[in-house]
Formats: sequence, structure tokens, C-alpha cells
Amino acid sequence: MRILDSNIVTAFAGQTIGTKVIDHRRFRSFLADFVGTHEFATEDNPETGTVTGQAFIMMPGAEVTVSAGVGLRSKNPADYVVHFHREKVSLYLKRERAEVATGVAAVVYTRAAYLRDPDIIGDAEEVSRITASDATHVLVAVIAFAGPKSPLPAWRFVCNLAGGNLNTQGLSGDAIREQAREIRDYWQTWGVVAD
Repeated sequence: MRILDSNIVTAFAGQTIGTKVIDHRRFRSFLADFVGTHEFATEDNPETGTVTGQAFIMMPGAEVTVSAGVGLRSKNPADYVVHFHREKVSLYLKRERAEVATGVAAVVYTRAAYLRDPDIIGDAEEVSRITASDATHVLVAVIAFAGPKSPLPAWRFVCNLAGGNLNTQGLSGDAIREQAREIRDYWQTWGVVAD
């Protein structure tokens, strides 16, 4: 088994936005253990019933290796930093405002699932990098959370609905509205942290 990081993983950078891995070696050890025992053949889209090869793997015990990607919103402007990220300028809570991580998960795709992902198909350089590698799996995201279960950020949810992720194809209108309500309610209280 060989796990490569996708070209969008930033959790291992010295300065990052969102979840930050603070103990790389121990995190990688946890990741290998959890991916090695995960049954990817059972990961499917509940709305369509199709097997996707995409997994959201909870990693109990790995909380000590990360800084959570979120904190409670503040009304104090001094608690925020400004960054240009994902094609726009936004405000983020300072890293010291991060809550203690109460859980951590890894989004991992099988090699085949990653290479058929709509966001990857159009990225010739990434397709070439993964195709030329001996990767069996690709780490797509590290998510260290605190507080209630975090839904996707609104922009990622919209991108997925617009064709950016195979798991959103076939969602019913009711399922989309329910997810949108969860996203609104969560992000009114919680904010993303950054270095």
C-alpha cells in the first residue's frame, strides 16, 4: 500500500488554512493503519447506490497529531487574519483561536477513484503524476474538527453540486436542502482558522 497526497492537501504546510498536521510522522503512521484496515469496496453513494472508492475515514486517537481547522467565531476584528485563498480574499480566525480537536478524519480515494474524479480529470499534470506513481491510495483532505459535526463549507458544497464530486450526483432536492440548512447553521457559529 502506498498513499500519496493529492495536489490540494495543505495540512502539512508550515502555514496553512484550516486543519494543520503538527506531528507529521505520527499522523502518517495513524493514516497507514486506518487506510490499511478500511474496506473501500463498501464505500458508496447512498442516494445512487454506486460504489465510488471514496472514503471518509475517522481516525480516533490521531487528534493529538493535529490542530483543529475551526474555532468559535468572534466579534473582535483582532481575532482574524486576512488571506487570499481559493481565488478570493477572506477572513479567518487566528490559529490560536482553534478549538482542541475532538476528532480527525482523512478523505482518501483509491487510485482508480481519484483518477476518475471530475476535478482531477481536467488536471493533466495531476493525472500524469498519479499515473506515473505506484500509489494505491490518494489522501485528498485531512479534517480535524471540534464541536458539532462540521458540514462542508458552502463554496465546496456548491462546487460539488455543480459536478465537482461524483457523490453528489443524484441527490434529491430534499437532501440538498437539508445539507444546505446544516451548512448555514454550522458556519454561523464556527469559523475556519489560519496561520
